[in-house]
Amino acid sequence: VQLQASGGGLVQAGGSLRLSCAASGTIPRVNVMGWYRGSPGKKRELVALIDSSDRTTYVESVKGRFTISRDNTKNMVFLQMNSLQPEDTAAYYCHEAHGTLTFWGQGTQVTVSS
Repeated sequence: VQLQASGGGLVQAGGSLRLSCAASGTIPRVNVMGWYRGSPGKKRELVALIDSSDRTTYVESVKGRFTISRDNTKNMVFLQMNSLQPEDTAAYYCHEAHGTLTFWGQGTQVTVSS
């Protein structure tokens, strides 16, 4: 599975961005896709996950601000980020997992200025 993320950028606090991730290759019907984020000196952390049944999980700090969704017909996952804050600044990584396998895309940088 190959993952291509896009949509990062520079935004002012309170602004919005939408991240997209396109998956290609052999993708099973049952899987989990999502987003993690990391920055220098900090451990990569889970942001949001969505499974094949559209069940979602969010880290507490983004609940009510971020929304994860997926389009199974296009093998894509999205992260709508609203009310962005400087502490959301990080590289955001797309993630796909099925069975015992885990795949990562390249990071897309999100920078939120105060």
